[in-house]
Amino acid sequence: MTYCLALRLDEGLVFLADTRTNAGVDNVSTYRKLHVLRPAPDRVFVLESAGNLATTQEVLDRIRLDLSDPGQGESLATVSRLFEAALYVGRVSQQVAARHRDALQASGAHGKATFILGGQIAGSPADILLVYPEGNYIRASDDRPFLQIGESKYGKFMLELAVTANADLTTATKIALGSMMSTAKANLSVGPPYDIGVYRNDSLEIEETRIPSDSPVLERLRLLWERHLLAAIEELPDFSAEEMVAPGAWD
Repeated sequence: MTYCLALRLDEGLVFLADTRTNAGVDNVSTYRKLHVLRPAPDRVFVLESAGNLATTQEVLDRIRLDLSDPGQGESLATVSRLFEAALYVGRVSQQVAARHRDALQASGAHGKATFILGGQIAGSPADILLVYPEGNYIRASDDRPFLQIGESKYGKFMLELAVTANADLTTATKIALGSMMSTAKANLSVGPPYDIGVYRNDSLEIEETRIPSDSPVLERLRLLWERHLLAAIEELPDFSAEEMVAPGAWD
């Protein structure tokens, strides 16, 4: 399983991804799921992936191959809008999945992959888009300016807090880590190292950070997170069973 997220804020974009792909008592594998691509001086992209690992790796290889042959066809260096980049990634993903579909179906597997694509092309605003296995996409809305792929249900409420708080990039990064820690606590298949990407509007530069599993920062974050959650619970008002039930509800 995977958990990747992206937030679009007034100041820029925040990306966060775990690296765990398999989990078990004695089998944990990690692979990077947050990839930064700088195909030309006037653009920068972040691509986060979830789904079939072989598909996502081949998609990335083909994207890089297209970039190595300028002028030979469409690539992330030739598109003029971010939505065109999303459609291009979707087509590559579809082609890769279709190439292996029969063999995968014969073994009871599938080759589907989902991506979050974000970044900026100079002259257009920064944005984030979710690219489906079918090749189409959606963009984050003004009411819900975040996207998730993978194990999304446990950390969604934290991202909604970022929207409510109108958070800046620093605060949003902390909230994103809270969302990730909530998910990792609830699901063993999500875990560190965590990769963070922060993009400031019009900078055309991604600030990348990796938090390893043995990071003292991660341990401090976890302890503070749990302490403040417990403190919040202690502040909740006491109540009786009678107060929780409307009159006549048990009649």
